[in-house]
Amino acid sequence: MPRAPGYDALLLVSFGGPEGPDEVIPFLENVTRGRGIGRARLAEVAEHYQLFGGVSPINQQCRDLIAAIAAGFATSGPDLPIYWGNRNWRPYLADTVRQLADDGVRAALAFVTSAYSSYSSCRQYLGDIEQARELAGPTAPRIDKLRPYFNHPGFIEPLAEHTRSALATLPAVVRDHAHLLFTAHSVPTAMAATSGPRGGAYVAQLTEVARLVSERVDGGSHPWRLVYQSRSGPPSQPWLGPDVRDHLAEIAAGRRAGAAAVLVPAGFVSDHMEVKFDLDVEAAREAGRLGIAVARAATPGTHPRFVQMVRELVAERLEDHPERLALGTLGPSPDFCPAGCCAAARPAGAAAGRGSLLGQDR
Repeated sequence: MPRAPGYDALLLVSFGGPEGPDEVIPFLENVTRGRGIGRARLAEVAEHYQLFGGVSPINQQCRDLIAAIAAGFATSGPDLPIYWGNRNWRPYLADTVRQLADDGVRAALAFVTSAYSSYSSCRQYLGDIEQARELAGPTAPRIDKLRPYFNHPGFIEPLAEHTRSALATLPAVVRDHAHLLFTAHSVPTAMAATSGPRGGAYVAQLTEVARLVSERVDGGSHPWRLVYQSRSGPPSQPWLGPDVRDHLAEIAAGRRAGAAAVLVPAGFVSDHMEVKFDLDVEAAREAGRLGIAVARAATPGTHPRFVQMVRELVAERLEDHPERLALGTLGPSPDFCPAGCCAAARPAGAAAGRGSLLGQDR
């Protein structure tokens, strides 16, 4: 196959995670470097990982996604090699960009494993890429990030399918009235206000995803709510809410008979530690205490439609008149973010409070 015009490679960029007990504390030190987080707090969060053998699922899910994308490229093109670099653990992004330069790559497209517009899910990755290019020196390739894809059919359709599958596991007596709780990582409200070219894009995009998925699940007959998880800031700092566990308590308080809920991790591409611990352990435990039947929908992961989406996003940048797929009313996101978009607004000591470390594994 001919090499894709204008680009020599696809770079998958992700957060990274430990793959053994001995890697957990060094990984958390990377995540929190410069934030003044105490050793006791790191040890507390490390216990979340140790419940799963000290292994985050994120690295293996990146490997699986790369393999699936590569198989699609081999069948249908384009002829692009795929590289992989992480923000906080091996393979480090800086090392991967040096490898790109050594391999003679002149320009690469970057697919980031985060679908939304915000500082931590978009702008910070752009900064990571530029820092890695600077470290690689003058031979570093140009790297263009693919657009946010929160409303792409390849993201929405797998979420809807997995939500229907989760509903089917609930007891029949409560299934028809189950609540759909769309969860995403909470961020400081000041940070959320700066997201997107005109501000507030993070919440608007999450709300649109919740609406689009809900409409595709039994025709929108289930009550739904956008909720948040993994808050980690001090109590005095306003963060997005409500927390998923708090909303489960509201459901329990207002029920007349048995209650049920499906937790839909709409803010995540794959089963990160924040999904595995904050939802599968903490939220599930709270639901059990409240007497609520609960099921958790799978993330898109390596769903064939999600894998196809990556190829479609690449094709957008290779074709003269591309079809830019997007569902709902917000339309496709721009290929290039304007200057000042999604500015950082993270308070000092953001990882010191309740919940997981901010962005510990996303």
